[in-house]
Amino acid sequence: MELSNEQAERYSRHIVLKGVGIEGQKKLLNGSVFIIGAGGLGSPAAMYLAAAGVGTIGIADADSVDLSNLQRQIIHTSNDLGRDKVLSAEETLLSINPDITVNAYCVRVNQDNILDLISGYDFVLDCSDNFATKFLINDACVKARVPFSHAGISGFQGQLMTYVPKEGPCYRCIFKEPPPDGAVPDGRQTGVIGALCGVIGSMQAMEAVKYLIGEGELLTGCMLTYDAMNADFRKIKLPEKVNDCSVCKGR
Repeated sequence: MELSNEQAERYSRHIVLKGVGIEGQKKLLNGSVFIIGAGGLGSPAAMYLAAAGVGTIGIADADSVDLSNLQRQIIHTSNDLGRDKVLSAEETLLSINPDITVNAYCVRVNQDNILDLISGYDFVLDCSDNFATKFLINDACVKARVPFSHAGISGFQGQLMTYVPKEGPCYRCIFKEPPPDGAVPDGRQTGVIGALCGVIGSMQAMEAVKYLIGEGELLTGCMLTYDAMNADFRKIKLPEKVNDCSVCKGR
């Protein structure tokens, strides 16, 4: 494929970058990312992927926009209150970049549909807000051999890691089982500072971009943590893949 004049201008700051260039931009335009969650993490991640020219973006979320979302979920506005989040997100992404395709799925991701949803996508972003879904995403991506970026946020703290098949541990290697219901307070109880979502969600988008263009070092085999109040990033080396992991053993 050749870039049009409009594309060459739109992506000019990518094209001049060593490590991206015209070939890297073509990879982005031919690439696809599936985002699970159109909330605090999914908002900045999706917007930056759209702006970057990732050719196909899928986004799944069953919720509608409410007023408490707007403190951090920047893909939505006050005019979107009551709308399905994925339809609001689709409209925003196409307004940023009509050059791309957005597939909106107003569904709750579960064990019955997740493999069909992620099928055909190059990379998955776990932008969910509960442990059950995070373990579900991990297990499905490992089974389907699809790389993904996990992220989690709470209060002023954030974390992320990336799984690539045959390269380092999966999420379940590190956290074997979800915590019991109610053992860990959720965002409604602990709160979350809005700008933290922008930091961590943008870093998830960067992981997807690096994977698609085949450049840079991914967060495989390590966990990056961020303490926003102390401006402290830590990159923690994770244990090797667990041999008796119930999910990724032999994959």
